[in-house]
Amino acid sequence: MFLKQLSVFIENREGRLEEVLDVLKKENVNIVSMSLADTSDYGLLRLLVDKPEAGKKALRENGFSAMLTDVLGIRLAHRVGQLQELLEVICKSNINIEYMYALSTGSDDASIVIKTSDLEKAAEVLKETDVELVEAKELQA
Repeated sequence: MFLKQLSVFIENREGRLEEVLDVLKKENVNIVSMSLADTSDYGLLRLLVDKPEAGKKALRENGFSAMLTDVLGIRLAHRVGQLQELLEVICKSNINIEYMYALSTGSDDASIVIKTSDLEKAAEVLKETDVELVEAKELQA
């Protein structure tokens, strides 16, 4: 039900992102989606990849701080208000959304990744409202 997100802490300096991507490329790990947030000194790179365990292992072996986090992938119809309606369901259930970003799954629908304060509860609430969750197998190359 949950997707494994690969999170990597990197120094905010020229070439560091390219080094992360090079490690993943050499390990034949395909990136499905990513988000990069920065501060003045560090960046937090969040990735959905086809082989999260292999990606984490390769990055750690190459000196990067990497970890796996459970997140939800959610499919949304392309229509006005769809995201707001989804967020309303989550908020009414007293679940905090910690972050979210776009997800590319190759379908005609839009998809997002969310990390909430309570993933189990969020998944249950969303399934009750017929929201379609993205399965991990859909991230495979």
